Amino acid sequence: MRILVVLPVKDRHKERFQKAAPGHELVYCLASEVTPDLAATADVILGNIPVSMLSGCSHLKWIQLNNAGTEGFCEPGALPEGTVLTNATGAYGTAISEHMIAMVFMLHKHLHEYYMQQQSCQWQRLGPMTVADQSTTLVLGMGDIGTAFAKKMHAMGSYIIGIRRSKRPKPDFVGEQYTMDALAQVLPRADIVAMSLPGYDETRHIINEEMLRRMKPSAVLVNVGRGMSVDTMALCRALNEGRLGGACLDVTDPEPLPPDHPLWKARNAIITPHASGGFALDVTLEKILDLCAQNLERFINGQPLVNVIDMRTGYVKR
Repeated sequence: MRILVVLPVKDRHKERFQKAAPGHELVYCLASEVTPDLAATADVILGNIPVSMLSGCSHLKWIQLNNAGTEGFCEPGALPEGTVLTNATGAYGTAISEHMIAMVFMLHKHLHEYYMQQQSCQWQRLGPMTVADQSTTLVLGMGDIGTAFAKKMHAMGSYIIGIRRSKRPKPDFVGEQYTMDALAQVLPRADIVAMSLPGYDETRHIINEEMLRRMKPSAVLVNVGRGMSVDTMALCRALNEGRLGGACLDVTDPEPLPPDHPLWKARNAIITPHASGGFALDVTLEKILDLCAQNLERFINGQPLVNVIDMRTGYVKR
């Protein structure tokens, strides 16, 4: 069996993969260097390659993604029939939740404005700041990332309201939990609205003009899921008209954001170039490679895999 690994690995990772799949061929290649001919020879792929290459992989039995999102991979015909798809849910919570907090604090403490003042050597206080204690945080998407962020905000004294796709037991650190149909009802209560949603038709423009008008004028919107979950032009209007306190965006729609897009200069918009995830932190990459090695050993031994995706929904099977 040929196992194609398209992740940045060191010798110690290769040793672990070989131990997990003794007697099988392991081929290492950066994702950017994968060709359709090489992909077509793989029985297993560890890491992401372009979806367009996968339909021709007639030998493919399983692909392990290195991200949590599964957009494109679940489309009919994207994968050869019978191929198992798993993702990296659980690897990104630590890194991305800290990025979210950093952006929120940047707005709450006027740090972006103070930095701009520093460039022109100005010594001027900018007025009241905001604290997390006794705030209300609404988290849309209570997966690994949303849960990690909610835990951190709860630890700092924020009251947590969670919204998830389906009804599940409420964690102790969450004050209230609802499904998406309650969004309009709970939005007006939130000081921070944090989104870590995947990019599917049902999540497109979840935050639109109507929902933005329901939010507090002082509220901060945080999005680290997919840019298409927010109506970008409606967000620009809300920010520039002072109807929203600010936006912390690691994802945008479109993405990359064109240089002439009005969102760049929108009032109190903090934008990072989809940088909170990926392999920005060594700990994230280590978690992904650890998951790959565990799942590879399970696959070779005929055991159930971790994070198997329901191809109908794009989410991990529960």
